[in-house]
Amino acid sequence: MSDMFTQEFIFSALKVSIIMGLLLSYLGVHVVGRGIVFVDLALGQISMLGVAFANYLEKDPTVIAIVFTMVGAFILSFINVRDKRLKQEAIIGIVYAVASAATVLLISKAPHGESDISEVLFGSLFTVTSTQIAVMAAAFGVIGAVHIIFRKKFFALTEMFENQRVENIGVFNLWNFLFYLSIGLAIVLAVRAGGVIPVFSYIVVPPVAAILLTRKKGGLVLIAMLISVLGSFFGIYFSTHFDFPAGSSVVTILGVIFLLAALVRLLRGREKEISSQ
Repeated sequence: MSDMFTQEFIFSALKVSIIMGLLLSYLGVHVVGRGIVFVDLALGQISMLGVAFANYLEKDPTVIAIVFTMVGAFILSFINVRDKRLKQEAIIGIVYAVASAATVLLISKAPHGESDISEVLFGSLFTVTSTQIAVMAAAFGVIGAVHIIFRKKFFALTEMFENQRVENIGVFNLWNFLFYLSIGLAIVLAVRAGGVIPVFSYIVVPPVAAILLTRKKGGLVLIAMLISVLGSFFGIYFSTHFDFPAGSSVVTILGVIFLLAALVRLLRGREKEISSQ
């Protein structure tokens, strides 16, 4: 197994997967806590809409994708549904659906439309360059540092969402905007390498699996990040050993880890029932 990771393109795929997984799984703790799991799909798809639009215009996609994502993050930060008949997820889901449809429309006009759609969804981990990895590591390091320094502010805001006290947030909240801005920047960089579906999986699966395993908030973050690393390592190994696509393999391994966490939770529940009888 160790010999496999001595090959540069495989080791690069592993590095970029771990870098993505560590930050995205942390941000996912907030996303899951707020109950806005569609937000990363929506921002990821908006990012890819920017890429598709840039390709349609035959322009450099990087700047346009960032602009699209930042505008999307700014708009999403204002969503504050107070009508009890509606959920915030419903509005975000509409944004995702419309962005997805528009992306497909633009890609359909590209010379290699079908292959482009596949890359949008699952990325191309084995073709990432050292420059991409360095840029992502630097940007993710800055975003992570901001969240560490102001962690009390971000977690306090997430607790307000968990306790359904959103009426206290107001029309515009600086920390809410900074959260959407940070997750938007993380997604726009990660999606280019990992694709929409793996990025969504990194944000949602590790935190949900961690919730099944612990009730401690500090432990929740650490376990989520550990699960993302395990998913990255065994996903890349599974991909190279059995000749499967890297993004799909990582998502599959994360799904297996989630099932194991659910099984552990189930067994613990039954042990408590037996001991209480």
